[in-house]
Amino acid sequence: MNIKFTKNIAQFVEDEIQLSQVASAKNQNDIAFSHLENAHVLGQESTYWHVKVHFLMFLWSIRNRSPKEFFGQILRMFGALTKTAIGLVPIGNTGGSNISPFQKLPLKPEHQAAIVKAKVTNNKR
Repeated sequence: MNIKFTKNIAQFVEDEIQLSQVASAKNQNDIAFSHLENAHVLGQESTYWHVKVHFLMFLWSIRNRSPKEFFGQILRMFGALTKTAIGLVPIGNTGGSNISPFQKLPLKPEHQAAIVKAKVTNNKR
């Protein structure tokens, strides 16, 4: 996806990252990860956001001592870095190692609306 999408989706992704940080501070680790999953769904068509969210999931795996997530996120960071720009992203995929990195999932209506909004010129939230 282009720079316009990366810029326009930023606030939606950053909001989910912020919610993840708040949940982490409260030791609500599963909730924190679910917000990272939301950020992944929203930003995965942008190489920048796609890689960044996988890196944040990688850090989550370290803090939560999750070897499966740790190794899964290494694979996913590489995939995000090399495949996003050419459009090889499974829309709706939540990005965690509990799901195949190739599996498409239905979008939540609020995610679909944010993505559509981010794809139009002069996006205003």
